[in-house]
Amino acid sequence: MAILVLRITIMTRILFYICASLLLILFTVISAVSFGAANISSGDVLSVLSQGLGFDSDVSEIKQRIILELRIPRFILAFLTGAGLSLAGAVLQTVTRNPLADPYLFGIASGASFGAVLVIASISAGVTGMAIGQIGITAGAFIGAAFSVLIVLTLSGRRVQIERMLLAGVAVSFMFSAGTSLVLYASDPDVSASLLFWTLGSFTRANWGNLLLPSCVIIGCLILFIGYARILKAVLAGDETARTLGVNVTRLRMGMLLLSSLMTATLVANTGGIGFVGLMIPHIVRRILHTRQQYLLLACTLFGGIFMVWVDVVARTLVENNELPIGVITAAIGSVFFLMVLRKRSWID
Repeated sequence: MAILVLRITIMTRILFYICASLLLILFTVISAVSFGAANISSGDVLSVLSQGLGFDSDVSEIKQRIILELRIPRFILAFLTGAGLSLAGAVLQTVTRNPLADPYLFGIASGASFGAVLVIASISAGVTGMAIGQIGITAGAFIGAAFSVLIVLTLSGRRVQIERMLLAGVAVSFMFSAGTSLVLYASDPDVSASLLFWTLGSFTRANWGNLLLPSCVIIGCLILFIGYARILKAVLAGDETARTLGVNVTRLRMGMLLLSSLMTATLVANTGGIGFVGLMIPHIVRRILHTRQQYLLLACTLFGGIFMVWVDVVARTLVENNELPIGVITAAIGSVFFLMVLRKRSWID
């Protein structure tokens, strides 16, 4: 009887979280899409969205085009970026047992930015053809991210140490950042100006055509991570314990790092470098929910996406008639959060 009551309680709690999450997403999309230079109300957004359900809309055609062709794609890209980076951060913190792990601090984001910038600069200089498009930029970003992971693991030694891995990640991050700066310096001034803003993070390139690849990558990786949730939980108990349970820790860690690199590279190729999201959201979710690994991954995906959407709203509205780089805002918040985590280690116990 007690087990039945416990199961009903757990299911009720999960159902409550699902309903609350759906309402939160609905509120976010209606509210966030209404912000911008054009005067569009939440009612206009809801009216346009309800057209998909067969309802009539009295919103003007130009407002409909702004909502459907500009703001909705931007909302989706921002949500995917926050979701992917938060998910990558949660997985990195699990497989490395490093509470400070993050695609940015591990050098993955910097390596991806270097690879993407190098490909874009090559296209602009005529070294490579325009035909490689977004796939080529993503491939360059992934190669840079995977290379950074390889360097960090090599420097960490055979017996992975948390402090050593973190220091290696910071060093690799600075190394690739220097390489990116060198590419920007050597590029044409007009190209450098656009790339500089892009490396700081921006969703201005969002359109329906650029959403398919990141959507498929993030959804696919999320499914894989959830499938490995129990194994990931075993790794948290230590490498020896996981090996006793039959887990190939080295192969698992490498696979999870490469999948995290793939997600990060795909997002960096579309939005530029955005840091500290993967550090903040998993800690906040663990602090609030204290839930199982698979639900933790889902919660990080949801809250990370919503967080990034509102960061984008702040970036577009904080300065009138101007847009701040997304990476500047997340770095300002994340650096303070990083210091808080260092001071209060109880957040990560």
